Amino acid sequence: MNLESIKAVQQLLSQPQKIVIVPHKNPDGDAVGSTLALYHYLINRGQEAVVVAPNDYPKFLKWMPGNENILNFEKQNSQAKEKIAEATVVFTLDFNHLGRIGQMQSVLEDLTVPFVMIDHHQAPSDYAEIMYSDVSMTSTCEMVYNFIEFLGDVDKITSEMADCLYTGIMTDTGSFKFRSTTGRTHRVVADLIDKGAENTQIHHRVYDTNTPGRLHLLGCALKNMVIIDKYRTAYITLSQEELDTYEYQKGDTEGFVNYGLTLEGIIFAVIFIENKEEGIIKISFRSIGEFSVNEFARAYFEGGGHDNAAGGKSDRSLKETALYFESLLENYQDQLQA
Repeated sequence: MNLESIKAVQQLLSQPQKIVIVPHKNPDGDAVGSTLALYHYLINRGQEAVVVAPNDYPKFLKWMPGNENILNFEKQNSQAKEKIAEATVVFTLDFNHLGRIGQMQSVLEDLTVPFVMIDHHQAPSDYAEIMYSDVSMTSTCEMVYNFIEFLGDVDKITSEMADCLYTGIMTDTGSFKFRSTTGRTHRVVADLIDKGAENTQIHHRVYDTNTPGRLHLLGCALKNMVIIDKYRTAYITLSQEELDTYEYQKGDTEGFVNYGLTLEGIIFAVIFIENKEEGIIKISFRSIGEFSVNEFARAYFEGGGHDNAAGGKSDRSLKETALYFESLLENYQDQLQA
């Protein structure tokens, strides 16, 4: 974050503001953790702030301090719109294009107040007056820690904020195993633990609260896995019928795509999940090494993200999507066999 942006934020926060904080649609641990941490920080500075999420998110994230104050735009529409209409500043976290917030997009586009973006994804759009964008960062939560540090307030990070920030860093780094994890990341995490983040308890709340249905769904997913040794690729399909059979709940498929990368020799893993309500196939891409799933998702599946983790979608059927995906692999033979 450059000095000009820091001064602009300081100027904004030097006066009382009505601030709306927005994560992306289907918020994950980093989105929920970063928005709640910023919410606590702004409230503690005497600002009026509220988090408005585009839609619901998994139960295993709802323990975080301040969760009860998040407005769900889908379920609390009139209240959420009222807060947005009153806003004098909008912070958008963990996304960089307003197309990532679903039905909220048109509402935010109508605002004429300053926007502040904090995000680590590639190819940001230019809707925000103040941008803190850094694709090298592990997570938006680590960026929020930096943001607070830039403002000279790192000593004001409370245990509640530390819990939220730790959660986002932990989940977005794959429990600190992804290559974006740096020594700086561990130093930030160490400071968060010193400030009260309950690291063992956080891990338990996020990863050790499975339902029988989720574990049975995982078994189904692994049974469906297709391994293409020639292209060092593995992919999983899950139909709507299979999701219904195992009483799917939001967040149940979180992390399933990573199982493909646990296979020796596999560097490209994908999961295709049928969503009949939206009429699409939701896709998650993961890779190891230099193969850019961000470029792959952008080129063929209306998606994007990071070099080693991205998302996308398809309007084809589940079977047709999988076959189309397989047909693309030959184009990347050299990269996948390198």
